[in-house]
Amino acid sequence: MGIMATMEATNAAFNHCCKDSGFFMVFKCREENAALKECLTLHYKDPVFFEECKQEYIREKLEFERTGIPTKSRKQKLPTSM
Repeated sequence: MGIMATMEATNAAFNHCCKDSGFFMVFKCREENAALKECLTLHYKDPVFFEECKQEYIREKLEFERTGIPTKSRKQKLPTSM
């Protein structure tokens, strides 16, 4: 199983536990939460992924400096139909 497939499965297990546990998810989903944290930590220590994130951040920062419009605002203002 690849990193992304493992991450998706771990996230799905955590989400399922939270939905089934309601208010008590903090207590009932400790194992799933720990697995998710471990998966995230391994993923974020990957130098290739770190570099991809860094390059995306730099692109968005340069675009903001050029336009003055944050990425979220720019994406939300796109027309939905023509």
